[in-house]
Formats: sequence, C-alpha cells, structure tokens
Amino acid sequence: MIRLGLEIESRPSELPYIERVWCSRSDDVGRMTSIATSHWELVFWEHNGQVRAAVLGPEPYACPAPVPKDATFFGISFALGTSMPHVPISRLVGGNAEIPDVTRRSVWLKGSAWHVPDYDNAEAFVRRMVREGIVACDPLVPAVLDGAIPDVSERTLQRRFVAATGLTRGTIRQIHRARQAAVLIQEGAPARDVAYRLGYFDQPHLARSLNRYIGRTATQLSAPDRAEPLSLLYKPSSSVPA
Repeated sequence: MIRLGLEIESRPSELPYIERVWCSRSDDVGRMTSIATSHWELVFWEHNGQVRAAVLGPEPYACPAPVPKDATFFGISFALGTSMPHVPISRLVGGNAEIPDVTRRSVWLKGSAWHVPDYDNAEAFVRRMVREGIVACDPLVPAVLDGAIPDVSERTLQRRFVAATGLTRGTIRQIHRARQAAVLIQEGAPARDVAYRLGYFDQPHLARSLNRYIGRTATQLSAPDRAEPLSLLYKPSSSVPA
C-alpha cells in the first residue's frame, strides 16, 4: 500500500490478458504525475456519488493529471499485445474514451449490461470480455517479449507491435527501463549504479529518461512528493523487452 495523497493497492494476475489489477483512493491531493505506461487500462471511479468508466490508452510520456478529491478508483491494466479490435489502440495513445451509462451495478458493453467488476473478480470480467470478442490478443507480441524469434520480417513485426500496442518496440523498451530505474532509485540504489545496471550510456542519459517517462529526477524519486504523487509504479516482473 502506498500512502502519498493517493492510497494505491495493486496485484499481478495469472490471467495472460492482464498485466495488473489496482485500486486507489484520493485523499487531500488535487494533482498527480501520471507516469508513462505502455499498457492500456479499463478504469472505473466514483466521485460525489457518480460512477464513471473509461478506457485509458498507453501514455508515451509523463504528464500532470488532475485527481478528484475523495474519489475511489479501480483499474485493470491489460497485457501487451492485448487490445479491443473494435477500438484501434492508435486512437487511444495519450488519450481515453469514456464509457457511457455506468452505474454502481452495471456497465454496458457490446449492447448488454455487465456487472461492474471489482478488485477481486477482475479476471472473471476479462474472461467474459475475451469470450464475447471485446478483447483479443496478438500472440506474436508476448512471444517476442518473452524472447522468441518470429518467422516474420522486421517490418511486419513492427507493424503488428504498433497495431496491438499503439507503440513501437523501442518506445515500449524505453518506458519499461525507465520504470525499472525509478523503482530501483526509490529502493535506495545510487543513480550511477542504476544507469550501469540498466544499460544507460551515462547518468545524464538516465536523467533524461526519468524526466521524460517518470516526470521526476533521481533526487525527487528519493524524496517522494505528497503534494503531487506519482501514479501506479511497481517493480516489473519481467526483463526489459527485446
């Protein structure tokens, strides 16, 4: 649990379509730094008795984001390669699409009412999304990220990565590495050691990456800002994508 103006709890998932499930509550904070992420998310939130939902696209760089006071949030972060065929992910990069007609009990998807998911039953909700064809996965993307050598041209590989994730492999790699670096620095690792360990050219190279993708310097990561906390930052379970 993180208590920095935002109380954030998260967990990984064994379902291959899900990267992470999280929930949070805002407390006396009006703005956060939304760090870069290569994953798209389905997010529900309640504020002043009103329930809303939206699909949030990948964020290619860090940016400030408003946070409603005393609001609760729940989100499902989807695995790389997973997408919604009826909504091209390229339209969502750096943006979002709000889902209309949401209540505490139901959300309309593909012409029918669904029970709103929660932190404990996210997997059942996503399994239904897969069965109904709302979510699909290009198997090439996770295979390549796991180290497989695909029997396709580099041009085809890049095209399918962008179609499935909205981002190039290079951008995904840079975001992933910056997030790893931020976690290591928060854990107390010296910036020079992090730069060497993760393959940055030097500390200035690391500094530029942190500024672009995390919105913080190494010094700022060592002393968290309660007035403007970071969005969800967790230790990646995998290595830097190839």
